[in-house]
Amino acid sequence: MPLYRDQAIVLRTQKLGEADRIATLLTRANGKVRAVAKGVRRTSSRFGARLEPFSHVDLQLATGRTLDVVTQAESIAAYGEGIVGDYARYTTGTVLLETADRLVVEEKEPATQQHLLLAGALRVLSTGEREPALVLDSFLLRSLAISGYAPSFDDCARCGEPGPHRAFNPAAGGMVCTTCRPPASAMPALATVTHLAALLTGDWPTALQADPRTRRESTGLIAAFFTYHQENQLRSLPHLDLTPNPHLAG
Repeated sequence: MPLYRDQAIVLRTQKLGEADRIATLLTRANGKVRAVAKGVRRTSSRFGARLEPFSHVDLQLATGRTLDVVTQAESIAAYGEGIVGDYARYTTGTVLLETADRLVVEEKEPATQQHLLLAGALRVLSTGEREPALVLDSFLLRSLAISGYAPSFDDCARCGEPGPHRAFNPAAGGMVCTTCRPPASAMPALATVTHLAALLTGDWPTALQADPRTRRESTGLIAAFFTYHQENQLRSLPHLDLTPNPHLAG
């Protein structure tokens, strides 16, 4: 079987037989890959612990007919160590993994930007340097943008009229002008629109200035936008715990 090497983040695993696992991986060069890790459930396995969800690994894989096979695994970063012991980080992390799994649809299609975005989000989440809610909201917006669903927070999403505008509508694609505004559009505060734009572009100095009310309104709009464009709610979302951590700045 031909061999190839790639960096990967483990999105999920499932048992196979008595000692094996199937790992769903988001790789840097080959997109989403499903591969068998033989014998990893045995205590004597050489790399079982490296193939857990949240792990960032360097892998050698053998190409198979239906599933590839992991032949070597070296740890790059064990993000799970800083995530699984904290409920807010853990529930946020599971949403990050499920989102990446959902948005990268085709297997073996390059998804380098999604891989890099997920790796960066897991790194920040694991260190605790930013609140889980901010990490998640920024990730959802940016991952949707990479997938072709970038919301507009300035020009009208329908006619392109320069903003700022007052109305937000997920079906329309973001902020809309008075002429294009569909019924039942949300009317977010200007501070919320500024915050959303900062989360989308990664402008953290601006994003960290938002007050709790602005962040809550932003989170609701992001959830509505994501749900509309993905049709079905993420399974991990109802378990989310985003209680603010008073020890984190911003």
